[in-house]
Amino acid sequence: MNSKTNQNINVGVDTGKFQLDIYIRPIGHFFSVTNDDKGIKEAVKQLKRYQLERIVIEATGRLEMPFIMACAESKLPFVIANPIHVKRFAGAIGQRAKTDKLDAQLIAHYGEAIKPPLSTLKPDIMRSMSDLVARRNQLLAMQTMEKNRL
Repeated sequence: MNSKTNQNINVGVDTGKFQLDIYIRPIGHFFSVTNDDKGIKEAVKQLKRYQLERIVIEATGRLEMPFIMACAESKLPFVIANPIHVKRFAGAIGQRAKTDKLDAQLIAHYGEAIKPPLSTLKPDIMRSMSDLVARRNQLLAMQTMEKNRL
């Protein structure tokens, strides 16, 4: 299936712990892959068939990072979207239903309508430092909770 077109193709990715649900708009193609190395490679392989404007994925507490890293390595255009912005967009268009397929469609529609700017990855050292700071904040919060329990 060679799908090189002149359309503005936006992809919505709904991230789950074990699965990625992917919707390609306006073509209407939906597929799911596992959220592991094998599934991510398959998703990237399928997405490379298209001339993509952007792949939009919500920030979901680092579950999206392996997919984002694969997109960056493959030079695919991606956007890490703020989940609050996507939720507000859903409210604005009156979409209340929640399934994985509908979420992927909504995210793709958000990318097409809003056209959020493409994201870039921080250098490796900056990502490592950011991860360490985030973990430190988690540990401090846990320490405070334990002190309060005492």
